[in-house]
Amino acid sequence: MNAKVITTLLVFFLVGQVQSYKILFLVPFPGPSHWLMLKHFIRELTEVRGHEVTCITSFKFGEPLSRYQEVLIEPAYPIREKFPLSAIFNTATYSSDYNNLFLYWKMGLDTSRFALESQAVQQFIKRNDLSFDLVVSEQFFQESWLMFAHKFNAPIVTISTYGYSDFMDRAMGILTPWSFVPHMILDYEDDMNFLQRAYNVLVSSVDYVIRELYYLPQQDKLAKEFFGDLVRERGPLPSVRELEKSISVILINAHPTLTKPRPSTVGLVNIAGAHIRHPKPLPEDLQRFMDGAEHGVIYFSLGAYLQSSEIPPAKRATLLKVFSNLKQRVIWKFETDTIEDVPKNVMIRKWAPQNDILAHKNVILFISHGGQFGTFESMYHGVPTLFMPFFGDQHRNALRAVRSGYAGHMMFQDVTEESFGARIRQLIEDRTFYTRAKEISALFRDTIVEPMNESIYWMEYVVRHKGATHLKSKAVNLSIAQYLSLDVLGAVMLVVVIFFAGVKVCCCGKVGRKVNKKKTQ
Repeated sequence: MNAKVITTLLVFFLVGQVQSYKILFLVPFPGPSHWLMLKHFIRELTEVRGHEVTCITSFKFGEPLSRYQEVLIEPAYPIREKFPLSAIFNTATYSSDYNNLFLYWKMGLDTSRFALESQAVQQFIKRNDLSFDLVVSEQFFQESWLMFAHKFNAPIVTISTYGYSDFMDRAMGILTPWSFVPHMILDYEDDMNFLQRAYNVLVSSVDYVIRELYYLPQQDKLAKEFFGDLVRERGPLPSVRELEKSISVILINAHPTLTKPRPSTVGLVNIAGAHIRHPKPLPEDLQRFMDGAEHGVIYFSLGAYLQSSEIPPAKRATLLKVFSNLKQRVIWKFETDTIEDVPKNVMIRKWAPQNDILAHKNVILFISHGGQFGTFESMYHGVPTLFMPFFGDQHRNALRAVRSGYAGHMMFQDVTEESFGARIRQLIEDRTFYTRAKEISALFRDTIVEPMNESIYWMEYVVRHKGATHLKSKAVNLSIAQYLSLDVLGAVMLVVVIFFAGVKVCCCGKVGRKVNKKKTQ
């Protein structure tokens, strides 16, 4: 009996010893890269841990999976029509911090409503014959969807696919210290100078005020609009703010190598790399192409949302010209067959197994848009990276990686034959980037427990302990004034003022009596 058979039998034996839970998995955001990460959790929960998962999503799983059911949001939100790639490639609109904030809020509200209006989701909300032990939801600006936890009276665990944000701290009962913790959209370190701290306070304040006064009330309206029927059955609905405070654990796609130390609590868990699996064998043609690369392989991909096929023709020709002058081989993830004049050293793939490619020993450079998932994969495999960020957290990821010493950075708008070629040569020829990438890889892999195992542990823990409310400090219910003890300070100051006022009155009274006594004498 070979090792694979023994391992399979052992897994089935262990699954049989573990209680099976019913889990509702919520993925309302239609981002393909987000789905590619979250699929790994679903597979782990069902095939390895033996739980039953029902998932509301815009994406079909794409392969047979036992103990799994889908509620498909059809048609899917037309994200590329609402946020066209041509605008992203041709302008620097999303390099503005405030534009990125408004992008998150608008995308969150639009995608939340669109998915809730889906016929399949509407029918699912109206069903009263279902029960779940746990709700797992992506934490990506779809707060109205937390109402599913109230509907099924189930604890909730969320997964933040993009990293930390201040409101996650508040949901778990701590306040983010803006003096040394940068806002999620900023690329600052934890040793900000005065001007950086001032700007961090400004951006964080704007985010806090607009979120509290506009964004969350809008999400609250959505929740009450689509879950209004629950009022007759269960009474008044909780607010979205209350639902946020009820989250048991937030699993955060972050790692100390890029995210600097910050105050935390037991319910905030770093799980960066949970989606990274052991590399699988490559397709034959891809394997031969990479094995035969005497001078190494460069892998170029703009991720699942951004598509290389949408790159303007002139810029595409520039990229091909640069690649043709390299002695290295290049794998380019390009989504159509329309590309012409492809150099012999370039392989075009509509789909590329990114993790498996980056694991190959001959890969010496990754050219990336700076998405969180690809960034962590390059760190895990120790591959120097050239970042070309476009929007969202990509700028932050890129600049932090540059400061870590294993990456380079350039804006897409600045790509020319000279500049692009020079950046590639710098990253390949300067061995310090390669050495630092390997050091980063060692740091990234050095964990107490595998991130996926830790993620599933906390999900099961929350179910076993019926929400695990003991994990959360009662500070989650304090106002900012109470949290910072401003009310206590105010009371002390009031007592001091009253005391000195009393002393003054007494002193003035004594002086007055002495004066009157002298006058009568």
